[in-house]
Amino acid sequence: MSTPVHQLVAFGVMVALLLLAPFFVYPVFLMKALCFALFACAFNLLIGYVGLLSFGHAVFLGGAGYGSAHAAKVWGFPPEAAILFGTLVAAALGVVIGALTIRSRGIYFANITLAFAQMIYFFSVQAKFTGGEDGIQSVPRGVFLGLLDLRRPLTMYFVVLAIFLLGFLIVYRAIHSPFGQVLKAIRENEPRATSLGYRAEHYKLIVFALSATLSGLAGATKAIVFQLASLTDVHWTMSGEVVLMTLLGGLGTVFGPVVGAFIMIGLENYLATLGAWVTIVQGVIFVVCVLIFRRGVVGELGRLLRRPL
Repeated sequence: MSTPVHQLVAFGVMVALLLLAPFFVYPVFLMKALCFALFACAFNLLIGYVGLLSFGHAVFLGGAGYGSAHAAKVWGFPPEAAILFGTLVAAALGVVIGALTIRSRGIYFANITLAFAQMIYFFSVQAKFTGGEDGIQSVPRGVFLGLLDLRRPLTMYFVVLAIFLLGFLIVYRAIHSPFGQVLKAIRENEPRATSLGYRAEHYKLIVFALSATLSGLAGATKAIVFQLASLTDVHWTMSGEVVLMTLLGGLGTVFGPVVGAFIMIGLENYLATLGAWVTIVQGVIFVVCVLIFRRGVVGELGRLLRRPL
């Protein structure tokens, strides 16, 4: 399937802005936003194009973070191998949890994924290798591919940007392919897709595992960036945050999750002085945005331009 010109232009603008951003904005903030943008894109692949609402996606972000941090600190893996290991941990969890949950639908699917998330959370609290409430700290960044010293913020940023763009392009390719068209058909009318000969559960399991893998890529990268893997990333509130990012940016849009992630992380960063009131302010802003931009920021922009973004 050919790529629409306006989406190519939007992608070019996004890449140009991200390449220039670290020279004007604090790189650590940008790296955090990029990790969550990839997480939101992975989540959007599941909810936006198949209609499956998972309340347990923090499992894959946090599980990959623990795997990556443990591999780098305890086993001495180089950063690329540690990130790959963490991603494989998330992929394995995605296949197992997906196989056990994919036959359920609607609120039942959401509740079962939440139950699995809570199981993994309590396991993370008790397990010795996770460090319990202290997490895994002082994770070495190392040298990426034996060439790039990740202790330098700008070098680390461009590696994270490359990983984000790789994940983004995988999501984009999955959406704009025959596979993606089948996913949309299942979302719109699953019985009809089944009558046409498509094994709906088979497709849903594949996209669930793909979403988990890309979420894991985000979590594994985040652990190396911040040199930390903690309970925060496996807590149920993290699953709630990615839902907000996706809805705020635009459900079922290509660039919406990226915009939503940057908005949410920006709010957390610049409203940090408000302390506990941050959550309330975020909630108010979210409600206002949902009322004004019912399709999300990018969704409404696309509607005004009459072109899907």
